[in-house]
Amino acid sequence: MSLTDTIRKTLVPVRPEGYPFIAAFLAASVLLGFVWSGLFWIGLALTAWCAYFFRDPDRYVPVDDGLVISPADGEVSAVGPAVPPEELMLGTDPMLRISVFMDVFSCHVNRAPMRGRISRIAYTPGKFLNADLDKASRENERNGLVIDGPHGSIGCVQIAGLVARRILCWAEEGEALMAGERFGMIRFGSRVDVYLPEGAVPRVATGQTAISGETVLAVFDERQDAAHAVRR
Repeated sequence: MSLTDTIRKTLVPVRPEGYPFIAAFLAASVLLGFVWSGLFWIGLALTAWCAYFFRDPDRYVPVDDGLVISPADGEVSAVGPAVPPEELMLGTDPMLRISVFMDVFSCHVNRAPMRGRISRIAYTPGKFLNADLDKASRENERNGLVIDGPHGSIGCVQIAGLVARRILCWAEEGEALMAGERFGMIRFGSRVDVYLPEGAVPRVATGQTAISGETVLAVFDERQDAAHAVRR
């Protein structure tokens, strides 16, 4: 590996949305440094953390329509059946839900779990409970996407957390996304839920660490898909 490649892989790009926060942290560090030099170094460390928080590394996405890729970095906090949020209009029957909890050290850029076209985006105001709680799926501020893909419609919900106060979604209804493509982010601690239709088989367990755009959360059973096609 050349020196150029080493530097490029070490210096991870930062999302433009983070520039105002990084600048504010740095300015505060300088001002506090006039009060006491120790505060400057503390502020500088926090500035470095802020830049780290808004990092946006490249990811190597598996190319397979039968795979569901993690939309977020963090810990898998729930795997099991759950009724999707009402605003997604995915029905009232339970679907397989896989939740990934992001702490303040996780990369917070969100990526599409599967290839497809966005048929619905629904923002819902709400509370700012700890995103690791199960009731956060129903009560917290959230932004949901419905993506119509090769295996039907899936739900992908960005959920604000205890610290998070801003959900960003760059995608629009009608837009086509590739698996692993960036579509938004949540600032400072949050969670993403993925709701999958029948035929999806989980490939992760609670407590496992997931990497956005790389970790396979679930796979679709092709035999079951074929049976559904015959019945239709």
